Amino acid sequence: MARLSAADAGGPNVLAFLDMLAWSEGTSTLRASDDGYNVIVGGRLFTDYSQHPRIKVWLPKYAIHSTAAGRYQFLARTWDAIVKNYGFKGRFIPEAQDLAAIKLLGECGALPLIKAGRISQAIVHAAPIWASLPGAGYGQREHQLAALLGIYAAERAVQPSAADDLLAMFSACGGELAA
Repeated sequence: MARLSAADAGGPNVLAFLDMLAWSEGTSTLRASDDGYNVIVGGRLFTDYSQHPRIKVWLPKYAIHSTAAGRYQFLARTWDAIVKNYGFKGRFIPEAQDLAAIKLLGECGALPLIKAGRISQAIVHAAPIWASLPGAGYGQREHQLAALLGIYAAERAVQPSAADDLLAMFSACGGELAA
């Protein structure tokens, strides 16, 4: 699961979308990984979150080199741009990866669609950024929209609702429920 709270991410829809994206990129499904946050393209793992690992991996199936890393498979040059454009400290910690993915979703116009629950449309907007999304066109494995919507629905079902958030805030402020 994404490490940000629903409030910090922009709502439970955003958290569910991030989890769907990690599934699509194939990072969160690696059992030995830190829920995908420490995955280098090709399935290797890294341990130092102080910066993007910047390991260039040859992918013979696609005949390319890639520096993709982390839960959302950021290329080193993409990470550098995010750090520069948004004032990130550069650390590649899980929370920063979540925030960076949200920034990219905002840049491509997918974020308001996600918040509104228009997930199919959001996937179309995000496809140019993530090669695993349908219609990305990078010549890599693309998931079917139906599979992604199923994963999104499953992830959304485990996210707390707004009512749960309000109850948690009420309790945290000392409120008590009547017996």
